[in-house]
Amino acid sequence: MTDHANLLWPSSGYRLLTPDARGHLQVTDAFLQSLLERPELAPIGSSCRAELDLHAALCEAPRQVVSAERLAALQDRDAAENYAVWLRFRDRLLAKPTLEASYLALFEGQGVDVPPVLVQHITQILVQHVLGADATPLLARAAEMLFRTQKISVLEDGSVMAADHETVERHAQTGGFGSLGELLKQGGIPTRSVDLDVLNDDDAQDDYWSRSERFDMVVCLNRAQPLPTALCSVLSRWIAHFLNVRVRIQTAREISEDNWVWHVGLDAQASSVLNDLFTGAEVDEDRMRRLLCLFVLEFESASDMRSDVAGRPVYLAMAMDAGQRLTLKPQNLLLNLPLALRS
Repeated sequence: MTDHANLLWPSSGYRLLTPDARGHLQVTDAFLQSLLERPELAPIGSSCRAELDLHAALCEAPRQVVSAERLAALQDRDAAENYAVWLRFRDRLLAKPTLEASYLALFEGQGVDVPPVLVQHITQILVQHVLGADATPLLARAAEMLFRTQKISVLEDGSVMAADHETVERHAQTGGFGSLGELLKQGGIPTRSVDLDVLNDDDAQDDYWSRSERFDMVVCLNRAQPLPTALCSVLSRWIAHFLNVRVRIQTAREISEDNWVWHVGLDAQASSVLNDLFTGAEVDEDRMRRLLCLFVLEFESASDMRSDVAGRPVYLAMAMDAGQRLTLKPQNLLLNLPLALRS
């Protein structure tokens, strides 16, 4: 039996990390060295001697302290800033014993102080770890939504389709490929049509694994389709891994007003709409149309919940923005659930 963990996103750096006794990931020198090969930091032909020496030194000993004076010696000020950002990010990763703890710490205090691309990179690695060796193409494609923005298109038959936003933008400029013609014309792409392949439940397993890093498969988000169910599974595993709490997540048609005591938006747009609906504020038709999926989360054990809402469901939603983009914030599920206090 093929271990799909070895096929999924092979360049993420996941295999450079080591799990501890709890199964959480520990940062290694090899992982830090892989980050130094990112295009923002890898030397180029015009790199000065100071930059080349700094890069070589960090590759040799990625945990070493780098002084402000050494950064100031770099001729390329953009490169110096990139190294300063990387060093701050490195220090955030090393400040906690595991990558999971470092990830959660990124969202504490006054807000995230590292670039989104680095947060997305860590999210990708963590969700890859959560999926494990039994990932399916649908689970993996659903997991992509946790760290890559989606472009949403609503077709004439009511199908709500999600494609990777970066891939759509790239192929709108350079030309399309695949089997679904003009999928995203309704998604506001002003240049060429974009042809992508649709990931159906019966697609060949190997087709996804051989192209997992192309991020070029379209999925349907309608409630009756398999992708929302796969996303429910990914989110349940995400919560269990970080919080050691078992939950069941299912798609839902509507919110029962009698049961509505708690909600979590899976993105900024959904959070805003749910907050307004909960407080009775007016929500115009355009914002309501942007709501894409509604879910209900139930704790397997009511004792894991705050006593004042124990046994009640938690409603989740995701929504696209005015540009028909969906950007999930999986940290919301870790920070905003009504968890009981633990000693």
